[in-house]
Formats: sequence, C-alpha cells, structure tokens
Amino acid sequence: MHPTADRCAHEVLETVPLIVRFIRLQMRRHRIAGLSVPQFRVLLFLSRYRGSSLSAVADHVGISLPSVSRMADNLVNRGLLVRQPRQDDRRGVSLSVTARGEKAVKAAHKATQAELELQLDTLDGGQRKMIYRTMRMLQPVFGSDPLSRALCSR
Repeated sequence: MHPTADRCAHEVLETVPLIVRFIRLQMRRHRIAGLSVPQFRVLLFLSRYRGSSLSAVADHVGISLPSVSRMADNLVNRGLLVRQPRQDDRRGVSLSVTARGEKAVKAAHKATQAELELQLDTLDGGQRKMIYRTMRMLQPVFGSDPLSRALCSR
C-alpha cells in the first residue's frame, strides 16, 4: 500500500519542525559571539538571497522595517553586510553579506552539518540512503518556490 498525499503531508508536518528546531539550535550555538539571533537570521537570509531589500528581510525575520534598518546599520558597521542603492528603485536599498559575514555563516553551517551528521550516523546505511533520496526528491518540489523569489525582489 502506498501512502496517500494526505498521509505524507501529515508526516512532513510532524517531522520537519523537529528537524528545523534542531538545525536552528545548532546554528544559534555556532554563531559568532556578540551576534543576536535576529542578526544572525538576517545574515543567513541574505547569504541565501543576496541583494534582498529591507522589506524582504523584515518579512523574513518578522520585525518592523525601522528595526531591520537599524539592525542592518549595525551589521554594516561590523563589516558583515553591505548596503547599496537598488538599481531598479533609487529610494530602495539592496543588502548583501560581505566576505566576513559569509565566513561567519559558513562556519555555523559547517558546525551544524557536523552535528546533523552525528545524528544521522545513528541510522543504518539503508535508512540514510532513503533520507538522501527523499531530500533529493523534495528539493525541486519545494525549492522553486515563486513566493520566495517574489519576497526577495521586494
């Protein structure tokens, strides 16, 4: 018997939040000292969606536009972000992670991957193969999200 889409959706909703919580905890544990969780989330977002607007960052982090603007200023002053005028809107700004900011994100990512490896190493090879194949199947289903692209272009 093959599980229905409804049953699969239920399992995804039950399991993915557990995995995301683990990843978030590890990323937070491995962020650079003195960086708040919201600041780190801004760096992570901009590392993936370079050149995003302040509005896109505010929507992602869930804080007001003035707050994210102050946060961006702080990250610019720390050499972790760069703020540039948007080419398509003279009043808007585009935010990007600097090489130093990218290095901080990559270090946290690498440490988090190592923690995930430890967890996944408790499974046998067949189970890991199943997880790998499942993740590869899900990437195109959820990775080409037009909503994410629209959010980042704001």
